[in-house]
Amino acid sequence: MSVTAGVVLGFTIFAAACMQASIGFGMGMLAAPIVALIDPGLIPGTLIMLATTVTVLVLLQERASLDLHGAGWALVGRVVGTAAGAGLLVLIPERGLSVLLALAVLAGAAVTVLGWQPPPLPRNLAVAGAASGLFGTATSIGGPPMALVLQGSSGARLRATMSGFFLVGSIVSLVVLAATGSIHRDNAVAFVVLIPVTVLGYLASRYVNRWLDPVRLRKVSIAVSCFGALLLIGRQLM
Repeated sequence: MSVTAGVVLGFTIFAAACMQASIGFGMGMLAAPIVALIDPGLIPGTLIMLATTVTVLVLLQERASLDLHGAGWALVGRVVGTAAGAGLLVLIPERGLSVLLALAVLAGAAVTVLGWQPPPLPRNLAVAGAASGLFGTATSIGGPPMALVLQGSSGARLRATMSGFFLVGSIVSLVVLAATGSIHRDNAVAFVVLIPVTVLGYLASRYVNRWLDPVRLRKVSIAVSCFGALLLIGRQLM
């Protein structure tokens, strides 16, 4: 890897970690396209390890704001959604399914901008968790559905609950990857090397969070969700 590629990789992980720690999701969505160009071998193993590190740091910092009950309902839904996503991948071509789900995210963001804001009730959280599992399995982008349901939460509650939800999913993914031999020594080495910039990104998020009042947090979450959906459509069309 050249020095330039290393610098780009480090900055990408820094920015992605900062975003994840600020709004509770988006690290993989922001970093994966760039990391894949520099070193495809780091995906998904190393990226999931780094994202797990960020979620742990956020939970330690804001554990008092974790909605454990809400995260639990979302995880129940995620199990169903993951199974459904795996089934749809068999029945529907990946490109068509990815575009369809991305359009669903954009539609959800549109009605949200118009004033629709589903309350974070158990039923809605379970549905969002199921959608996240479906999206994550089919497209690797699972954050937007949860973000749309939790958009009315305070910054600390949003970050803590999203982190708790994704921490469990990340651990399960790492166990599966390890069991199937998809995590190698290079993944572990890259993880150790990139931990410093990941932690720096987390620390930078503390300053960003001071600027993210509830209104700005809601706008940023919706904007990032739309960005992820458009990125997914663009990736499939290209």
